Amino acid sequence: MRLRRVLLIVLLVGGFWFVTSHLPEQLSRMDLLNTAGVSRSPLALTEAHASPAYDADEQNNIAVYKKALPSVVNITSKSMTYNFFYGQVPQEGQGSGFILDRAGHVLTNFHVIADANRISVRTSDKRDYKATIVGTDKMHDLALLQITGQNLQPVTLADSTDLTVGQKVYAIGNPFGLNGTMTRGIISSIRSIRGPEDAPIEDAIQTDAAINPGNSGGPLLNSRGEVIGINTLIASNGVEQSSGIGFAIPINTAKAVLGDLTKYGRVRRPTLGISSLAIGPDIADQMGLAAESGVLVQRVSPGGAADRAGLRGGNQQAYLGNQPILLGGDLIVAVDGKEITDNGDLSTIMDKHQPGDTVSITFYRGRKKLTVNLTLGEGRGVNT
Repeated sequence: MRLRRVLLIVLLVGGFWFVTSHLPEQLSRMDLLNTAGVSRSPLALTEAHASPAYDADEQNNIAVYKKALPSVVNITSKSMTYNFFYGQVPQEGQGSGFILDRAGHVLTNFHVIADANRISVRTSDKRDYKATIVGTDKMHDLALLQITGQNLQPVTLADSTDLTVGQKVYAIGNPFGLNGTMTRGIISSIRSIRGPEDAPIEDAIQTDAAINPGNSGGPLLNSRGEVIGINTLIASNGVEQSSGIGFAIPINTAKAVLGDLTKYGRVRRPTLGISSLAIGPDIADQMGLAAESGVLVQRVSPGGAADRAGLRGGNQQAYLGNQPILLGGDLIVAVDGKEITDNGDLSTIMDKHQPGDTVSITFYRGRKKLTVNLTLGEGRGVNT
């Protein structure tokens, strides 16, 4: 009996040893044999051509990017601010700009370099340059910088007069510091808006091309890679990123001030020397005016251009809603034969002139229509 138990134990131990030592190896060999016997189909990949063919739209996108990129720069501005303990703390901002000529003039937004005590410019080939401020136009949110470098590539400036809603546009800049980024969209509208300093920007270009922080000062381009505007604002509703509504300053506005910025370091702004009120058909009817629209002269600056030409301001106190106004002044309806319907029309015409230019002013004094020649003065505020 005892011998049987010993033999049973020996058999159990031997069997356990055999199963754990030899059976896994045999199973593994069987698996390999089975695998070797399986028929597998070859892997067939579908690959694109080595040289992809771009369609006409893609070719145009690529052409615009290659043409404009060497002219677009990344601008870093450094300034000093004060913390809670009145200690000086360095602050850094970023934006974009573009090269205007081989002399190294760079155009950007004023708000990109405002309060900066050090400005550096990086070109698309990763070369860094120290920039100096040539001049600024805070009202139009423009700044002209200059760098000294070799082989600088200037942009080509277009005419922004006849832009059309639906026209294809491209924005190139450095959104969120991502250098050389291009986005595409269309012109969504041409409208007057208020800039960062609450000054009017006439005929601003609205676009759905993605514009984000860092794009400010960069070029808005047409389908030929020519600059039609300077990317400036986004409608963000409190979120600092693209909402599909961005705005650019028309390049013709910049052209009008570049000469002054280069020569004087500031813009010599022409002025009529008046304060005025825009008049529409309803208000004109209520006031019994001789024309349906125009700008009603409220006050004339003593010794100013309008005063010297004999224009008159209002002399009768009244209210338009809660706004106090003056009645009895001259109603300006045209400048140089171009119809004036509001202050925006007046500002647009003033942007095309310099102090000292002579313009003809057509206005109504009561029911009598008159025209006088007026020599524009120089002002620092809004162009009226």
